[in-house]
Amino acid sequence: MTSTILKFLALLLLATAANAFAATPAPVFLEDLTWTELRDEIGAGKTTIIVPIGGTEQNGPHIALGKHNARVKALSEKIARELGNALVAPVLAYVPEGSVNPPTEHMRFPGTITVPDVTFEKLLESAARSFKLHGFRDVVFLGDHGGYQKDLQAVAATLNKEWAATPVRAHAIVEYYRATNTAYVAVLQKRGFTADEIGTHAGVADTSLSLALTPGMVRGERLGNAPKPAASDGVYGDPRRSSAEVGQLGVDAIVAATVAAIRQATTRR
Repeated sequence: MTSTILKFLALLLLATAANAFAATPAPVFLEDLTWTELRDEIGAGKTTIIVPIGGTEQNGPHIALGKHNARVKALSEKIARELGNALVAPVLAYVPEGSVNPPTEHMRFPGTITVPDVTFEKLLESAARSFKLHGFRDVVFLGDHGGYQKDLQAVAATLNKEWAATPVRAHAIVEYYRATNTAYVAVLQKRGFTADEIGTHAGVADTSLSLALTPGMVRGERLGNAPKPAASDGVYGDPRRSSAEVGQLGVDAIVAATVAAIRQATTRR
């Protein structure tokens, strides 16, 4: 009897483990694959590569410096899985953030890292050429920061001119960033949030997105009944009514807008 029970339990454990393994989603991050796995994925039709671009900058006293990097990685994964034919490159964390001497923009705050626009653009070009070499047909730039959107468009234009005689194309998907300032803001306004709360940097919109995607990066004790942060703290908005629920509205809006834009951009006519 005991032997029968043990055999039954062993079979049950094996079945449970098999189901858990089967339920594990396939990796979409380039850096999680071996080169042979990547070769096979490309051969099977995953020929779109998303290049997530973040930035290392101050985000007020309540969000960690890596907000853009963590957020664009999390959103890129959701977007890639929705597309079904895409993989995600490593996040680019070094981006233009202002000048060093004299310090401007976010460079006035410790921890922000900047690089010149020309360096940033050359890095994107080199990465894109690498992806082309290995069989990707669509290189998609997704930028989580507003300051370098023009650089993404310039790089895509340069590459597409260079690749005109090939089937490969680069795409600067501005809809990804635009959705945070349009669709997401419209939803927040319908929920009763004011423009002063929503803000443009580290306000309720920004903070809520982080709570929905990477809650460990938000210092909750600095929200709630804390005094309203000021521009001198690097905050343009009021994050005190932020929540993961509110942030999920932004996640849904960004993913939907970006997936639609990528599908439109990568459709061969």
